[in-house]
Amino acid sequence: MRKPLVAGNWKMNKNHADAKALLQALVDRSSEIPSGVDVMVAPPSLYLSEMAAHANDAVAIGSQDVSTQEEDGAFTGEFSAVMLQSAGVRYAIVGHSERREYHGETDEEIREKIAACVAAGIRPVYCCGEKLEERESGQHVSVVSHQVKTALEGFSASELKDLVVAYEPVWAIGTGKTASSEQAQEMHAEIRNVLGELFNSDFANSIRILYGGSAKPANAAELFAQPDVDGGLIGGASLKADDFLKVVEAAG
Repeated sequence: MRKPLVAGNWKMNKNHADAKALLQALVDRSSEIPSGVDVMVAPPSLYLSEMAAHANDAVAIGSQDVSTQEEDGAFTGEFSAVMLQSAGVRYAIVGHSERREYHGETDEEIREKIAACVAAGIRPVYCCGEKLEERESGQHVSVVSHQVKTALEGFSASELKDLVVAYEPVWAIGTGKTASSEQAQEMHAEIRNVLGELFNSDFANSIRILYGGSAKPANAAELFAQPDVDGGLIGGASLKADDFLKVVEAAG
């Protein structure tokens, strides 16, 4: 049985005081988190060490990114998975559509980031998803399948035992549009099929696949009711404790 995960991606939001207040609100209200749901929040990297020190067992801290580089060195502006692990960070979002679009990240670079996470004991939250034109032209399944295969080929199932996959239809990121529950289920099932082809069915059935396209309190329960949707990677709705906890409750 896969344990749902609701992950909040704060993106480039919240000043220091507001970030502290939001995390504190989640910690103070952690009794509202269903026992059968894992929760992670990914604040801006500037705050990671402090957030990790103030989190509790019910609210894990994740990073919004990680370097491809595994060793210390002259990589200005980068931070390694080892550094994240030493700071108390437990997850790292890898390959988010905004990193792909604004920073030109390739599937090959994303694979290197997953490898860095695996080596350091950080749980990678691997993001994949299609653009609007790819869905409208009927290429959505082939595009996402190719992304998953390129990122994960060459790993063993044991290396990826802590992998989390997040399906994020790019056309639904920050647009207010949301994939229907049927569209989400179709893509999550396809991703699970690809995992089965790459590894085996037991592995595929053990991996949590999150939905990451404008999930919010109004639609979370319907999305999370789908058999292959194991929680969500939440953007805008993670910036208010009330909204985020309603989404978390929907996963329970």
